[in-house]
Amino acid sequence: MGPGTRASHRSHGAGRSRHPSRAPFTLLAVGALSAGVLTACGGDSGPPTLTWYINPDSGGQAALAKKCAAASGGQYKIETALLPRDAGSQREQLVRRLAAKDSSIDLISLDPPFIPEFAEAGFLATIPDDVAKATTEGVVQSAIDGATWNGKIVAIPFWANTQLLWYKKSAAEKAGLDMSQPVTWDQLVQAAKQAKSSLAVQGTRAESLTVWVNALVTSAGGKILENPEAPPDEVKLGLETPAGEAAAKVVQNIVDQGVGGPGLSNRNEDASATLFESGVSDYMVNWPFVWPRAQGKVEAGAMTQAQLDDYGWALYPEVTQGEKSRPPYGGINLGVGAFSKNKRLVLEAAQCITTTENQAYYFVTNGNPAAKIDAYKDPEVVKNFPQAPVIRESLENAAPRPQTPYYNEVSVGIQRTWSPPEAVAPATTPQKSTALIEGVLKKERLL
Repeated sequence: MGPGTRASHRSHGAGRSRHPSRAPFTLLAVGALSAGVLTACGGDSGPPTLTWYINPDSGGQAALAKKCAAASGGQYKIETALLPRDAGSQREQLVRRLAAKDSSIDLISLDPPFIPEFAEAGFLATIPDDVAKATTEGVVQSAIDGATWNGKIVAIPFWANTQLLWYKKSAAEKAGLDMSQPVTWDQLVQAAKQAKSSLAVQGTRAESLTVWVNALVTSAGGKILENPEAPPDEVKLGLETPAGEAAAKVVQNIVDQGVGGPGLSNRNEDASATLFESGVSDYMVNWPFVWPRAQGKVEAGAMTQAQLDDYGWALYPEVTQGEKSRPPYGGINLGVGAFSKNKRLVLEAAQCITTTENQAYYFVTNGNPAAKIDAYKDPEVVKNFPQAPVIRESLENAAPRPQTPYYNEVSVGIQRTWSPPEAVAPATTPQKSTALIEGVLKKERLL
């Protein structure tokens, strides 16, 4: 989403909403939903009401629900039910309801890392082959990978997200960096050090840290999990490898060279954006939400147009020069509740929501990038997001976080052992991560 839901929600992988300060409209808090609202049917005489559990955004999902209900010609209505803001709480609430076989959950805006767990537990209805083919045609590869489990499409790609390298054009020019070509983490560290500036990364003990570590490991040619579909006591981690050591070296180098900036061990995506906006950092890795956020600050008088004009963007940094980076992947896919009483109509609604036209609309109005490639050709997308071509290219290269039913254990294990960044060391951190996560999966240790 990543976070990042992008999380229009704050799930760190998913991204952020275009207007994070604006309260979502026409959304119903889950706790306030009555049993009447959550029923799967609209009554004996009316069309069924489908309930779509959504992550917080700027109202775009509610608008699409209304639009697609109207397009159905009265076959169904759609009510939106608001999930908590952070991904962990979203997962917890959905797992609790689905474990109880809650038939009121028709459609789910689901953070990609949780898809294997939900699929393996039988919480997601089967996506028919024809629907899977239609809804993944022309979709960026990372979103297809994120919607797949055991070789099958188990969710429908809705929007996809990725991190870019953001930089100050003036600083990069002064440092002699050619930003038309890929740059490495080492180059950025040296440029920031020479300018007595900093490189804004996310070092807080949260999902954003897992996002960073995964991107570093995969960019170095490795994987956090070598066999993600294996039983928990047979899972093999890929951290005690040259790729894991290379990832730890990047973190260690940022700290040792003094370019991590203030509050590194507590910094999330918002704090990184603040450092970049304030001029404390000349370079930053972050989701595309930072662009509309900066535009809003210019409109409010908190930033100047000249500051915004100095923003540059490029592909995620390389760990090893000449080896293509694997940026973070986030976003939201649509899952169909396994216990829904209206699966056929839910699938129709999901296909409507995820059309190229609707994904482009959602990108422009809520700032959440599309999963479909053709959406990046939309004139309004190009006008509002000059970064669109780089976002699309980044999504083609992006790597999902470890796809496993035990993702929560893996992610928390990484957070515990790679935090704080000041303590990360290539000789010890990968081993500590491996020992903790394997111990937890074998039920020999606790998180």
